[in-house]
Amino acid sequence: MIYRRKTYIIASSFVDEFNALFNDILLPAQLKYGARLIGRWHTQLDEETSEIFAMWEYDTMEQYEEIERRIKADQEHVRRVQERYDQLGRHRYAEVFRREIQQQFFTSTVERDRTILH
Repeated sequence: MIYRRKTYIIASSFVDEFNALFNDILLPAQLKYGARLIGRWHTQLDEETSEIFAMWEYDTMEQYEEIERRIKADQEHVRRVQERYDQLGRHRYAEVFRREIQQQFFTSTVERDRTILH
């Protein structure tokens, strides 16, 4: 298994809109093509800035790459994302994203069966 953490540092005023974009458009596409969401979390960093990150699970790096390829090739999904960006105002993205989106990959140091309580 591999795990992907995707981290966004955004303006706190954008959290609700960003969560709606994720839940309405981004999450369904990921699930449709086989990604497994472990969880998604939010923390307030200061009065104006928030961090949101998601952890995803994949069987292999090749599976992750195939899922990403299929999502990017899904014209209906791409259209929905572009429409939402237009609704939110594309110019706002430079204002609300405070840092570059980060993505990191991990492997577990514990066997998954050992983490499940019996």
